[in-house]
Amino acid sequence: MTPNSNSPTRIAFFNHKGGVSKTTSVFHVGWMLAERGHTVLMVDTDAQCNLTGMVMGFKGSGELEAFYAAHGDSTIRSAVAPAFEGRPRPIEAVTTVQVSGREGLHLLAGDIRLAEYEVTLGIAQELSGSIQALQNVPGSISYAIDETARSIGADYVLIDMSPGLGAINQNLVGISDYVIVPVAPDFFSVMALDSLSRVLPRWRKWASQAASMEILADAAYPFPDRNTKVLGTIVQRFRPRAGKPAAAFQRWINEIGHSFKSTLRPALQKSGQLLSPEAYSKAGVREDMALAYIADFNSLIGVSQEHSTPVFALTEDQIPNVGVVLDTNIESTERFHAEFSELAQRIEKLTLISGEMDTTLPPVEIRE
Repeated sequence: MTPNSNSPTRIAFFNHKGGVSKTTSVFHVGWMLAERGHTVLMVDTDAQCNLTGMVMGFKGSGELEAFYAAHGDSTIRSAVAPAFEGRPRPIEAVTTVQVSGREGLHLLAGDIRLAEYEVTLGIAQELSGSIQALQNVPGSISYAIDETARSIGADYVLIDMSPGLGAINQNLVGISDYVIVPVAPDFFSVMALDSLSRVLPRWRKWASQAASMEILADAAYPFPDRNTKVLGTIVQRFRPRAGKPAAAFQRWINEIGHSFKSTLRPALQKSGQLLSPEAYSKAGVREDMALAYIADFNSLIGVSQEHSTPVFALTEDQIPNVGVVLDTNIESTERFHAEFSELAQRIEKLTLISGEMDTTLPPVEIRE
């Protein structure tokens, strides 16, 4: 089932605050969407390459270096190099990594050297309207991702982004259909939402202007007008008590919801970066725009990373405990599976758009 028949649906996971589980979210959501029958391409654009390491099971920089030595022509940087370095060959799809244990899930590997293109991209995005030599740069990342996604028949493209407000992130948000904002229950996430209320509308205005430039429209790699919409937040990394966030975390969760409703949501509404209220309602998304509340994985995250498998897909044999502890961890994996399944359903519903929301789909049940 393809959400968008014209091209794969792109979702950027973005927050310029670090430590909010962007990479973990991309991996778990990507796996779940693939489990639900979609073909998914995860794109690692973070210079730290944590998603690549997670998928490949790398334990150190030596393994990443070996991967580059053997597959250096199959990374996000190599994909866009023809445009950035003026090479006499077109941008083409690159070979993806098929994620072990999950059919339909692929990775476009990250590359620390992508950060070297930040300055060039920044100059191109500011001056491409007047300097013809730079016209192919702004749209090159979009083109490379699309070509690679189409080569595997992807339905969804999930983009793991670095924390920051540089040119690469501006470009990635501008070329995406949707944005999901992972947050943690703390003061800095509240501040980040306030900042995003200014940043995202400004980036939307820039992307719209770029898409309307004749020189970029006529480029070998045109800059697309994706009309980016924000789907909501994923609230993570809190400790539960009796099935609910502990009081100290609940305070910040409430603050995040208030900040979204009072500051970020009005700004996004004004800039045209939200779907219709009916779309969110039908997907079971409340006014605080939280798509899911995901508690801390605790010790299971280490097991997950060891086996390059999402927490909810760990088997009993992979969890190194016995007795009551094992039973508790198995219950946790089952709970996380249900939570990520609900999250995937919300994403499916919000992105299944063909001109307007598909109203034939049943509402998503909200678990209390």
